[in-house]
Amino acid sequence: MKVFRSFSEARGIRNPVVTTGSFDGVHIGHKTILKRLRALAEMHNGESVLITFDPHPRKVLYPDTAGKDLKLILSQKEKLELLSEAGLDNIIIIEFTKDFARTTSEEFVRDFLTGSLGARVIVVGFNHHFGFNKEGDYKQLWEWQKKYGFLAEEIPEQDVENETVSSTKIRKAISEGYIQRANAYLDHFYIVIGLPEKYSCEICSELPQFFNIDFRDDCKLLPSPGIYAVTAESDVYCSKAMAVIIKEPEKQPALLAHFFEELINDSDRNLRLSFHKRVQGSVNLQDPSNIARIHSAVKEISELIY
Repeated sequence: MKVFRSFSEARGIRNPVVTTGSFDGVHIGHKTILKRLRALAEMHNGESVLITFDPHPRKVLYPDTAGKDLKLILSQKEKLELLSEAGLDNIIIIEFTKDFARTTSEEFVRDFLTGSLGARVIVVGFNHHFGFNKEGDYKQLWEWQKKYGFLAEEIPEQDVENETVSSTKIRKAISEGYIQRANAYLDHFYIVIGLPEKYSCEICSELPQFFNIDFRDDCKLLPSPGIYAVTAESDVYCSKAMAVIIKEPEKQPALLAHFFEELINDSDRNLRLSFHKRVQGSVNLQDPSNIARIHSAVKEISELIY
């Protein structure tokens, strides 16, 4: 997958089949759009393209309200990895500013999608809006097809077990610790990618493979405090692991992990933690009375088949 940081940098993409959006989570609805992008790209001898924005528009437009405490399912690194795995050919990451936010829907289509990129097909998800004040929608795209020389297509709403899939519902499931429900919506495991850093405390002194996971993203949404069964992987390593989410007053939640297999090159290698299920609720690692709970969780996870 090719990554571009501007429309001008991305010129030369062959017969672009384009969609836009945050794609936070790269969930089952997003994958349906990506699958259709790939099919259309093959049909038109072209390439699939996702246009997304950084920082998230809410962080820029509503810094004191909706964007202030915005948490995202995926960090930028995690999103790029999952989009590549989903078969996307190109992603264009546009810096979202207040000036760019004033771009009207027609300007966005005329100047960028068709003018700069030469989009052959523009695909949007159900009820997708774009442009200044979210004035653009599929109806407008349909009306502009002949004027700007592209084809428009809308992807219908996606359901999982009769519940409409949305990033908002997935965030709610994750924040409440319902990881298996979130995984069903996502159609893949909820993940955290980060660097392991050796961690020590009295309660985990008997667990030598205990690490803090530095995911380096203040906007990353972590599950509610508790103990989780996870898999830890890199290109040279794979292990069952116990993840512990802790939340201290006045601090961001932290992610700790105990690996069942000895870690290789732990100081400079990112690990991908895939969350399978929650096995216990919140635990205080500073309280020695919780040692039995930690060992019980380790035993339970070791016996799980995953």
